Amino acid sequence: MKRSILILCILLFFLIAGIIICCNKRIEETARNKTYNNTEEIPYCKTALLLGTSPKLKNGRDNQYFTNRIQAAAQLYKAGRIKYIIVSGDNRKQDYNEPEEMRQALIGQSVPDSIIYLDYAGFRTLDSVVRTKEIFGQDSITIISQQFHNERAIFLAEEYAIHAIGFNARNVPKYQGIKTEIREYLARVKVFIDMALNKQPHFLGEKIKIE
Repeated sequence: MKRSILILCILLFFLIAGIIICCNKRIEETARNKTYNNTEEIPYCKTALLLGTSPKLKNGRDNQYFTNRIQAAAQLYKAGRIKYIIVSGDNRKQDYNEPEEMRQALIGQSVPDSIIYLDYAGFRTLDSVVRTKEIFGQDSITIISQQFHNERAIFLAEEYAIHAIGFNARNVPKYQGIKTEIREYLARVKVFIDMALNKQPHFLGEKIKIE
């Protein structure tokens, strides 16, 4: 009996590991040659989608994912590779506002407020990507986040008929980002579950025109 349970657990482990590996490989292949690390090589695109995150960690320290994404967005704009920035993040709680925090940080990097558009319903990457097309009317975007996040967002964009490339913000040191990397593997599996269930954004709403 114990041996049968052990064998079953081993088989289950390899099954889960195989699913994770396959999902990860599929997303990496879709995003191959579609992410860029410098402004000299990345093609021009009118609109960028800056994916949100909190400016602070739970321990109160600065969130380097946030800081690096802001710097990347400012760098891309100043290089003339984008004209507008959609800042998409979570604002489901009254005292938690990712888009506004990122807007203020961008302004602090000398990015004009007039070119920043806020998406308050970017509760997850799928919502942010789909709303870029359905609410803001963009079917071609440059996504700004860390490379692992950009790859998943590009995969989602293609699933929803959006042409997307990614500009990679600097990642954080391995020892700081290990939990995020583990969550990313699980998030990539969830992408395929969402596709199978035809998941849609939590909210859509009135369209916003980008001038």
